[in-house]
Amino acid sequence: MTTTKTLLAALMAAAFVGHAAAQTVPVPAPGTSARIDAIKKAGVLRAAVLSNPPWLIENTTGSGDAWAGPAWLLANEVAKQLGVKLQAVPVSHETKVPVLASNQADMTISPLSVTPERLKVVDFVTYSRTALCVFGRADNPKVANAKSIDEFNNPNVTVAYFTGGGEENWVKKRFPNAKLRGVSTAGTAAPVEEIMAKRADVTPINRVPWQALNRKVKGLKALPDGNNCQDSTEMATPIGLAIDKNQPEYLNWLKAVNDQMKPKLDADEARIINAM
Repeated sequence: MTTTKTLLAALMAAAFVGHAAAQTVPVPAPGTSARIDAIKKAGVLRAAVLSNPPWLIENTTGSGDAWAGPAWLLANEVAKQLGVKLQAVPVSHETKVPVLASNQADMTISPLSVTPERLKVVDFVTYSRTALCVFGRADNPKVANAKSIDEFNNPNVTVAYFTGGGEENWVKKRFPNAKLRGVSTAGTAAPVEEIMAKRADVTPINRVPWQALNRKVKGLKALPDGNNCQDSTEMATPIGLAIDKNQPEYLNWLKAVNDQMKPKLDADEARIINAM
């Protein structure tokens, strides 16, 4: 992990880019969206917040904005285009979705993964995703010569994974022909020790912590290649902000603002991941 100062420097740069001039998306006319009308009348956009890097990060230094990241950048732009102030509403993991139905927030910008269960009660505006990379030692011929993750579905390849982790079922379905090695969670993003000790050839890791691990541990290679594995679609799950159900005009307008902001959100996310 880099120092807090380095990360905050990246966030300040991201904030500068995020506040660059941009064309606005026409706001629905009065009477079109009850939610937008209520927000404008109150003069405040209430955004539920709970830290979840790299998309939403709490600044606890006591100086500068209290929050940063793509989710905060997007919420700020929404408030700006509505002509209101942005108000952070602290929530917990248990309350970040229920606050919408209880009208304690106009949106939850604490980044949420899109799941079938959540889709029953909220609508999403997605701006990112989680996904997996698969890495091993670069001096391992099975890894060095591989062009695709498909090549690891092989009886001659040992795939390590954390038992009970989110990747376990994916590993078993993705590599049914490989030798599988389940190990206990060690408080790390992936079972790196299994790779370095050559007890396994490859193991999965979320694309976000992969970059930090790759900087810390030398001699690794990840697939899919290209953009340092950040474009992976393996076990991809959309990430976004959520609003209460049955608000189509509000939802469609938010999606339009998100589409307008997408290049800046992507750049903001990349800077933060590189600084983590």
